[in-house]
Amino acid sequence: QVQLVESGGGLVQPGGSLRLSCAASGINIRLYGVSWYRQAPGKQRELVGSIRSVASSNAADSVQGRFTISRDNVKNTVYLQVNSLKAEDTAVYYCNIAYRGAAVWGQGTQVTVSS
Repeated sequence: QVQLVESGGGLVQPGGSLRLSCAASGINIRLYGVSWYRQAPGKQRELVGSIRSVASSNAADSVQGRFTISRDNVKNTVYLQVNSLKAEDTAVYYCNIAYRGAAVWGQGTQVTVSS
């Protein structure tokens, strides 16, 4: 069974940083591109960025220069480093892969940016 588990969220002050993790089981994550999404209250889920199986990554314009995606194939985990956090970054963050034509999502991890 393929499973993604996000962790690392929490309450952080504006300007702070977090490292979110997406741990995979049931697959070798190095073979898959992984995307991070977020969903703020009352808003649609939006793409934050992606990392391809060959480890090149990109981030959405809204988070460019602040968010970085990386992977550790030994730990079968993909990371989202979030820096210089703003109140508008408050959301539930999800990771996602396409597995055999179907989207697989984790349960999400809450990031709250507040003073």
